[in-house]
Amino acid sequence: MAGQRPAPFTAHLDPQHRDRVFRRVVLRTVPFITVVYVIAWMDRVNVGFAKLTMLDDLSWSETVYGAGAGIFFLGYFLFEVPSNLLLERIGARRTIMRIAVGWGVVSVLMAWVSQPWHFYALRFLQGAFEAGLHPGIILYLTYWLPAHRRGKAVAVCMSASPLAMLVGSPLAGFLMKHTDGLLGKADWQWLFIIEGIPSVVLGLLAFFLLTDRPRDATWLSAEERAYVEAELSRETARLSGREHSLRAILRLRTTWVLILSLFCIITGNATLSFYGPSLVADAGFTDLADLGWVMSGIFALGWTGMLVNGWWSDRRREARRHTAWAAAVGALGLILAAVAQQTGSSLGLLAALALSAAGTMGSIPVFWSLPPRFMSGTALAAGVALINSCANLAGYFAPQFLGGMRANTGSYALGLLVIAGVELIGVVLIFVFIRKEPPTVAATAPDSGKADAELS
Repeated sequence: MAGQRPAPFTAHLDPQHRDRVFRRVVLRTVPFITVVYVIAWMDRVNVGFAKLTMLDDLSWSETVYGAGAGIFFLGYFLFEVPSNLLLERIGARRTIMRIAVGWGVVSVLMAWVSQPWHFYALRFLQGAFEAGLHPGIILYLTYWLPAHRRGKAVAVCMSASPLAMLVGSPLAGFLMKHTDGLLGKADWQWLFIIEGIPSVVLGLLAFFLLTDRPRDATWLSAEERAYVEAELSRETARLSGREHSLRAILRLRTTWVLILSLFCIITGNATLSFYGPSLVADAGFTDLADLGWVMSGIFALGWTGMLVNGWWSDRRREARRHTAWAAAVGALGLILAAVAQQTGSSLGLLAALALSAAGTMGSIPVFWSLPPRFMSGTALAAGVALINSCANLAGYFAPQFLGGMRANTGSYALGLLVIAGVELIGVVLIFVFIRKEPPTVAATAPDSGKADAELS
């Protein structure tokens, strides 16, 4: 049968060769999709920098900004599941090309907004186009890497969010400082134009550089392709109790617990993404270039948290506790940020935001090791998209909530405390309702006898 054909080849690959095969897979897939995701994140959150001058230029309020920043996630919510189901049908190359070209064009058009409804409409379209990229990457990696090899790869891809801030923050500050008035356009307009164009280019490249499935990988030998497919088939057999139908996962309590848990974590992440620059500006860093470098340092800690937590989760073959404890650290950082803002401690605020970034962002890639334990096939394609799209509605509510709290109280402190409390609810949900990983799944991997020995 087709599912049994790869088996004879596996004996010909020694453990070192097997590791080399998967290193080649990772190097062929992960760097490019990470770059695509970095650019997507830069286009998604550069509005946080544009806000610093755009609101005054257009005479908009904090409420208008909060609504526009958040409405992105309504488009994300509505189109994410269809996008991921389409990826399963037509492949990653065409899907990522469509996504990247679409959001790049919309990002450039953001430079010409003049009315709030322009802002709302384009942010909604940006979310609609980008919908499917995050769960699509998660799904795409399940086509290439078994679970015990996937944590670090997902961590690298998901590190796009702090990398986008790490690189994008000083870049945004530089662009806005040196382009204001160029050809009659404001600094925030040039920010949208310059950062939108690379998305279109990367989208076109995706069609030529990505390979949809292992069976299509001409850059692997026949024996290596067979081995990759055989290992993925063995994992599918080990996890035979997973749900396969979309209707079944909608009835699965775990699906909704995962949605609520990630919603709580994304609430903290959206706060850092969309209001980090404003919080740092409130601490006295008003020069755009300086502010960009400060934000870069904060998100460097977020990037480090992602990589370290992903590596440690893979090493321990455990995702539940690594997700929850990292999110708890993120919530603690927000609590300390609120205290620092109330006491006027600028250095304390920066340290607290860095701690929150390391924890909150460090929890997200490890979280995505949880859904494949409960679902597979079409259910996994739709389930990952459903979890991500529903949870990312936090990105709609959090900016509006924090903007409203600032408008009503004159400070972000109370809003930060509430958001920290929401993130802690996510920690409790994971610990209480997500079962521990079965030892047969956590400890069984055909190529990792050394790691098994270390754990035993």
